[in-house]
Amino acid sequence: MGKDKNDYELVNDRPGHDLRYAIDASKLTKELSWQPKYTDFRQGLADTIEWYKQNEAWWKPQKQATEDKYKELGR
Repeated sequence: MGKDKNDYELVNDRPGHDLRYAIDASKLTKELSWQPKYTDFRQGLADTIEWYKQNEAWWKPQKQATEDKYKELGR
């Protein structure tokens, strides 16, 4: 994303956190004829990042409200 590796705060993983997620979309494809828009992970991730960059007005206020709440709770 063009950021320095020191721009991020590393935090401890939460206890019991899954190390891996796997999705079985077979029911979606069979019963709803759904097909994924992205089959290339890197392209899908790049497009997702670009979407968030272009739509900050949609997510930034909610993120700030969440950050404020965590600060209020001392987290």
